[in-house]
Amino acid sequence: MDQSEEEVTVRVVSAGSMLVPLEAIEEAYEDLHPEVDIQVEGHGSIQAVRQVTDLNRRFDLVLVADQALIPDMMYREMDNGEGQYADSFVPFATNQIVIAYTNQSMYADEITPDNWYQILARPDVHIGFSNPMLDACGYRALMVTALAGEYYGDEGLFDRMIGDHIHPMATVERSGDGISIVLPELLLPEGDKVSIRSGSIYLLALLDAGGIDYVFEYRSVARDHGLHWIDLPPEIDLSDPQFLDNYKKVRVNLGYQRFESIENIRIGEPIVYAATIPNNAEKPEHAEQFLEFMIEGIQKGQYGGPEPL
Repeated sequence: MDQSEEEVTVRVVSAGSMLVPLEAIEEAYEDLHPEVDIQVEGHGSIQAVRQVTDLNRRFDLVLVADQALIPDMMYREMDNGEGQYADSFVPFATNQIVIAYTNQSMYADEITPDNWYQILARPDVHIGFSNPMLDACGYRALMVTALAGEYYGDEGLFDRMIGDHIHPMATVERSGDGISIVLPELLLPEGDKVSIRSGSIYLLALLDAGGIDYVFEYRSVARDHGLHWIDLPPEIDLSDPQFLDNYKKVRVNLGYQRFESIENIRIGEPIVYAATIPNNAEKPEHAEQFLEFMIEGIQKGQYGGPEPL
């Protein structure tokens, strides 16, 4: 970098499931643009947006694992009254929910795509998912479990796997309109059947240490971290637009308005990642250039991460 050039810092806040590909993308971009310093911070998707909307931190680019979070949380007036936090977004990738595990997981030599739900429901099997109040993978884990109960004809599956192991219990309400999962105000595990962390990637250390046996995770994360995983039927894994009507049958009520910017109801739909440049970004032009570079790399499959749209 020429000494006369001032280094430009571009601040990115991202869903944790993008951190591995972003490390490679950041390095490649900075090699081409040595005057630019890309700084990436990872959180659960809801927490990533909250950094901008509730905590008033300035970021140049926001990346989330659920495109609906941007209009739901960022299409609102900034505290200073100078317009909305965002008014557009760019969808750029897709993913699917899988069951990730290691060689040391209980029944690792027995689990298959046909019996995974029976294995995870066993009392001696410990499972993990991220906090749905903070992370998109968390509410998607609940959706997949509820849809699995319908798909396999086992209405008690959600309770045995998750609902009975949260205090107060998460409840499942079924009607002609579909399935509603109503969460308690404070989501706490009861016993050691389930473990909950703020983001799905933060469960991986626990999985690796043997503290849990199986994790509801994105397929790209399982692959990028060298884990084993079980692919689920497309009717329930939130990956395939042709099953949108089935996914929409399930919704998660986050229980209460913990943060003013979060929409309480999350509705099942195909997983789509999206990006936005907040209207109060300090380096919007540089953020746009980096975003274009990132999307091009994802489309070419150069860096791992979620699948291109």
